[in-house]
Amino acid sequence: MSRRGARLVAAGLCVLACSCAPRLASLPSGPGTPLADAPAAFAQATARCRDVKTLAAILAISGRAAGQRFRASVDGGFQAPANVRLELPAPGRSIFIFVASGERATLLLGREGRVLRDAPADATLEALAGISLQPSELRTIVSGCGFGSGEPADARAFDGGWASMQVSSASTWLQQVNGTWMLVAATRGPVEVRYSDFVQGLPSVVRLRSSAGQAGKATDLTVRLSQVDVNQQLGPDVFQIDVPSDAKPLSLDELRQAGPLGR
Repeated sequence: MSRRGARLVAAGLCVLACSCAPRLASLPSGPGTPLADAPAAFAQATARCRDVKTLAAILAISGRAAGQRFRASVDGGFQAPANVRLELPAPGRSIFIFVASGERATLLLGREGRVLRDAPADATLEALAGISLQPSELRTIVSGCGFGSGEPADARAFDGGWASMQVSSASTWLQQVNGTWMLVAATRGPVEVRYSDFVQGLPSVVRLRSSAGQAGKATDLTVRLSQVDVNQQLGPDVFQIDVPSDAKPLSLDELRQAGPLGR
């Protein structure tokens, strides 16, 4: 990618001069005790997010990705099971548009006129944001359901109204808030998800961390959701990109070299 292209993408970002994300509380450790009726606790904790079939929101993203700090406001659209659209708007042409369906993705750098076609979605997301996720995983994470639903196993209870269980190969953490179980954290491999600021059962703040992001550097992102629309119809055009006929090919390696969000 050219230096000009990197500057164009960076134009949509406000670089963070200082300020850091708040320190996260440690998750309970130790053996705990067996949790009675774990399926019911998990069902209560995911009752709201399980019903999310589509979600559209503005994602205010800040933090550090692959060693670089940034802030950006991205328009997001998500549709079950694995459709995702992320767009960084700007006057004239959007800085980038990322669209994924299943495990494949297309990325258009609008102002530079470059396009990455039919690329692995998880690798493209890692190049963009320093964290590797499949579109289906990103959808359930943003919806508040961690890495997805499934039958809980090895459920343990801890002091303070905490519980842990294995769900979809992820360590999933629940906490009782005013007598109601809420899904507040999930970890799988190097990726950790934390939830806070719940509104009508759905989190409005998602913290995403990876200890082994792009180029081996850690990623720590805070995503604040606003103007959230749940289960509103999203037409098929939402998950398509009108690529200009004169757009030049972009390789995944070029995108990786440019850094997070193509900077």
